[in-house]
Amino acid sequence: MSKARTADDADGATARLSVRSKTFYGIGSVAFGVSILGLSSAVLQPYLNRVIGLPALWVGTAIMLTLMLDAFIDPAVGQWSDKLRTKWGRRHPFMYASAPLVAAACIGFWNAPTDWPKEALGVYLIGMLVLLRICVSLYEVPSQALAPELTSDYHQRTSLFSYRFFFGVIGGFGMNVVLYQFFLSPQNGGILNREAYGHYGILAAVVMAISILVSAIGTHHHIPRLAVPPQRQVKLSQLLREIGVTLSNRSLVVVMISGLCSGIATGMTGALSQYFYLELWGLTASHISYLALASVLASFAGIAITGPASRAWGKKNAMIGLFGVATTTAALPILLRLLGLMPPNSSPWVFTILWIDAFVATTLAIGGFIIISSMIADVVEDAAVATGVRSEGLLFAANGLLPKFTAGIGVFLSGVLLTVVAFPVDAAAGSAPPEVMRHLALIYLPLTFAVNTLSILVLIFYRIDKDTHERNVATLEAAATMAE
Repeated sequence: MSKARTADDADGATARLSVRSKTFYGIGSVAFGVSILGLSSAVLQPYLNRVIGLPALWVGTAIMLTLMLDAFIDPAVGQWSDKLRTKWGRRHPFMYASAPLVAAACIGFWNAPTDWPKEALGVYLIGMLVLLRICVSLYEVPSQALAPELTSDYHQRTSLFSYRFFFGVIGGFGMNVVLYQFFLSPQNGGILNREAYGHYGILAAVVMAISILVSAIGTHHHIPRLAVPPQRQVKLSQLLREIGVTLSNRSLVVVMISGLCSGIATGMTGALSQYFYLELWGLTASHISYLALASVLASFAGIAITGPASRAWGKKNAMIGLFGVATTTAALPILLRLLGLMPPNSSPWVFTILWIDAFVATTLAIGGFIIISSMIADVVEDAAVATGVRSEGLLFAANGLLPKFTAGIGVFLSGVLLTVVAFPVDAAAGSAPPEVMRHLALIYLPLTFAVNTLSILVLIFYRIDKDTHERNVATLEAAATMAE
């Protein structure tokens, strides 16, 4: 094998990364998976509402506002990391610094004071939630931006993001099992035990810090061959023009609009999932953790189908197909319950059907998310052809901007729905009236299915295929050669 094809010595534009390099890069997403679980509305909404006792509308509004603020923080971090010049490159200083900050913020959030008035406690928790999201962004945005720097190969990028999503799912699943099977088990006080969430926060902090450091150290040796921003004096007007051209890239705009639509559904689904699990399906904490096992197995299956699907149909068509079937599959159980076609909750078939459905839907969704992340990486060169500047951090942050806005809106809407159907805040787990849950499902299902479908249809207008990407890479290489 020639030197140009070896894993760790290859030029960044043509690198075929080794399994070792992909693994170290992917391990960092364990932290993201843990944070996704802890910061997900599926955990936050019931924790702040039913455990802490804050009104559902307060909680939905707070989560929405913190997500929107986070949407402004991410592009700032991305642009900062794009322009940074240090002996440790552009991304690694952020990755190293984020580890202790994430740990401290995580512990502070989940171990809130127990004797404060409700209003003061609400302000404290919102402030800590904002801080925790900022600290996670300090790692996640530069880490995502590192991927297109490690390789510009069209299919290698898909493989690299497969590792990222795999470890992210493993991290989220592992903490899900620990949270529901141990900390929130009936023996430890059940799913509404406040003290257990505090213990979970300490463990989550340690796991996130370790995974971030392992990934940063494991990819450190790639720094010498990563892209280095040119030293130049740029007027503010020119900088704003470059940012504007980058963010107006047609394919990026298409993906962002798609994310805008799906973010609403994601926010609502996440915020209401535990309500449906406990009240509509009558599941226990153990059942919920076993459902998470489907996500782990689905991560293997999703990675297995992603590469072949992308190579056979192209990234855009593969993603549209995978997300389309996933959306339909995910909606089936609630639809069947509304139609009276699901077995009663006393039947073991209910959990079996939910588990199979979760496995299939998650397999397809993971495949779609891997491919769409690879599609965003391909926008890097497409935008650079127009601006002459690589802006990986800005692009990945911008892609996450609208979904965070709309995920926050989705969480807010879930709080509105809970208020509209008069969900009883003080009810014990599993005791909500059936007519309340049916009313909730009748509003939730058509709304989320409609916005998910719209998010898929928008992607028809994405225009970067393999040939386009390779032309962009060749154009940038030719420009770099002339500059030398």
